[in-house]
Amino acid sequence: MRYTADTMLLRSTDKGETGVFASVTPQQAGWEYLNFEARRFNKGQRWASETGDFEYGHVILGGTAHIRSSAGDFLNIGRRPNVFAGKPYAVYLPRHTSFEIEATSDGLEIASSWVPSDQDFPARIVTPETSAVELRGGNNASRQINSILPPGFECQRLVLVEVYTPGGNWSSYPPHKHDVHRVDADGKLLEADLEEIYFYKFDRPEGFAYQRVYTTDGRIDALMMARDHDTILVPEGYHPVVGAYGYTTYYLNALAGSAQSLANVDDPDFAWVKSTWTGLDPRLPIVK
Repeated sequence: MRYTADTMLLRSTDKGETGVFASVTPQQAGWEYLNFEARRFNKGQRWASETGDFEYGHVILGGTAHIRSSAGDFLNIGRRPNVFAGKPYAVYLPRHTSFEIEATSDGLEIASSWVPSDQDFPARIVTPETSAVELRGGNNASRQINSILPPGFECQRLVLVEVYTPGGNWSSYPPHKHDVHRVDADGKLLEADLEEIYFYKFDRPEGFAYQRVYTTDGRIDALMMARDHDTILVPEGYHPVVGAYGYTTYYLNALAGSAQSLANVDDPDFAWVKSTWTGLDPRLPIVK
């Protein structure tokens, strides 16, 4: 697959209605593992399915729900009305699990990511209390990361985090990549080979962010403008983001690949900027 701005930027199909308003398939993305959907419900609406040979992560973006499954029930979950109003609830479901999601509020939005799995793990809930917060970067490259299914979570491949970047700040910066599986002489993982999506939201509907995806050999070099509910694919390469001044940028990252890890390397041309950071943006944390 040839990766260009036209093939890596997937525009939202959201018209404010219920149902799926963003989606990614491996066939569409030209990769092996990662699937994604964002779906909206009104109160009382249900979606029933099975995980099959996949492990799933369901993240409640806003609203409340019952998630019932053959691996356990998670009732009356969700608290924030939207991603800018609090930390996440999420449910991990293993392979070979039937499930049903029932909206207990209008405007329930759930982001679901799933990847192939040949291992079994227990179903688990992630709550705001168990979602660890990291404030990363410095100065106007500061941002907040909320863990959902972080490295070390008891699953096979899936990694999920959400990131908040104050208006005008850079994120995923300095540029980093994770597209080669490398270990050192002692077997320590130095870099994982990961597929990644960025699913965007903004605190005001006219917000936007720019993301560049590039490789050092120039095979990929694309600059894309993401708006509310757009998705950007990162099949390989470095992938920094900058948000419009005055607008908080949110993105949900889903990743999967050679390890359940976020091991990455910075672009050596830009790594020096870390030495200039003198402190974190005082607007952080954005959600608590």
